[in-house]
Amino acid sequence: MSEFHERRIEELTSAEIHGAISAGARTAILPLGATEQHGPHLPLCVDSAHADALAVRIAERLGDALILPTIRVGYSPHHLGFPGTMTVSASTLEALCLDYCSSLETHGFERVVLFSAHVGNYPVMRDFAPRLAATLGPRLQIIVYTDSAAILRAWREAAQAIAGLGEHVGGHADIAETSVMLELHPSVVRRDRAAAGYRGEVNDQFLRRCFEEGIHTVAPNGVLGDPEGMSKEIGRAALDAVTDLIVAYARSREA
Repeated sequence: MSEFHERRIEELTSAEIHGAISAGARTAILPLGATEQHGPHLPLCVDSAHADALAVRIAERLGDALILPTIRVGYSPHHLGFPGTMTVSASTLEALCLDYCSSLETHGFERVVLFSAHVGNYPVMRDFAPRLAATLGPRLQIIVYTDSAAILRAWREAAQAIAGLGEHVGGHADIAETSVMLELHPSVVRRDRAAAGYRGEVNDQFLRRCFEEGIHTVAPNGVLGDPEGMSKEIGRAALDAVTDLIVAYARSREA
């Protein structure tokens, strides 16, 4: 892979991909995102842009990896109370992941690492991970990162370590996600529109209510947490921390 600066397969030629596989690139990274509301201050592309960036960091750290196109519409029915949000069903998301992975079998890839930058995809991924592995294994090892709680902890720790604002992390359009976008695409952040949303405890019971009744019923502005205190430094730390989590998990699962 040393001769390639680009790891995204959609930006490479077929011959370049063949060369990378021949040189040892046997891992594919499949990033999952979403197209959904992110409060009054962030665009709907947040999760997909976040997934794009994480995928590059993860692939570079793993070393033997190429990146599949990000799945840009995820499981987001709980955000449909806000205009513009798009969603696929749980079965469609599973079918997309299966089809993406199935396409790789004949090309020499040996494993696929799936992760999501959209927390709402994780319950679906936890459900379909065993079926995906059973269908595609042993020809293709499927490694699905599903610990969304660890990601939220990493965000809180990053915000706390840098600014003492760990309590501003709520999991959606908060200080962490806003800071990530400041680091990646600062021009899309509408700083003057940033406002706190739901500031209570985010536990399993609360998340069930969000999924069942919709985010708009608990956070009319679509924000869980508070973006106040956002900074590129927090965004960088959050990206690094989540990259560490997924890389460590992928390495621990290598056959």
